[in-house]
Amino acid sequence: MSTLKLKDGTEIFYKDQGEGPVLMFHHGWPLSSDDWDAQVIFFLKKGYRVVTHDRRGHGRSSQNIYNHTIEQYASDAAELVEFLDLKDVVHIGHSTGGGEVIRYVNKYANGRAKKAVLISAIPPVMVQSDSNPDGVPMSVFDDIRDQTMNNRNQFYFDLTFPFYGYNREGADVKEGVQRNWWRQGLMGGIVAHYDGIKAFSETDLTEDLKAVDIPVLVMHGEDDQIVPIANAALKSIKLLKNGKMITYPGFPHGMPTTEHQTINKDLLEFIQS
Repeated sequence: MSTLKLKDGTEIFYKDQGEGPVLMFHHGWPLSSDDWDAQVIFFLKKGYRVVTHDRRGHGRSSQNIYNHTIEQYASDAAELVEFLDLKDVVHIGHSTGGGEVIRYVNKYANGRAKKAVLISAIPPVMVQSDSNPDGVPMSVFDDIRDQTMNNRNQFYFDLTFPFYGYNREGADVKEGVQRNWWRQGLMGGIVAHYDGIKAFSETDLTEDLKAVDIPVLVMHGEDDQIVPIANAALKSIKLLKNGKMITYPGFPHGMPTTEHQTINKDLLEFIQS
């Protein structure tokens, strides 16, 4: 296992594979770097160096109970980038990982980032407020907190239905995909996952989106039941200086897995452009 001990003592698990131009993938809540398997093997075969990591408290990284914020996640990513001395990196983030990416490229990249991709991502900000009246009500996130604290084993399996659109009529439900999500989720620490709910729902990334000037691709499924497109991608694209958006009719939140052939093709086109 490859691990990096961060400045605060947290050990981060990472995978650094292949040779060539560098891609770094940032996973969503409450998963691990394994959630990118369909992208990892595709891009390795295309001649890229692919770096993935398990966020602090998630997967095989230390089950640290402290500092579960988007700010800290971005700082952790920066330490890994600098440790591996990665340059001209394309950073790709799914869901919470998209928030990590946009904060990283705005505040911590130090010229090392070439492009960024936000897939089904949380920016600008998810939760409903006076300044974000059409956001997701806080009661939804309070319920996620309650279920994570008191019913995590079952909740993590039940969540796979809306996550992958498996609750839609005619969906091709794959139990193996659901079990893999559940496996990844339960590898992580419950405190990290509980605190991470606040991080992904309440962090306002508006100013980060405005500040970033490298090319950013925004990809979002139009049937995303976890991070609704109207409150995310459709707002983010208006804030970016150098953004491009692709939306996908009928695609779910977990489209990098269920629709990986389409997603990988569009990713490759953007990376090569």
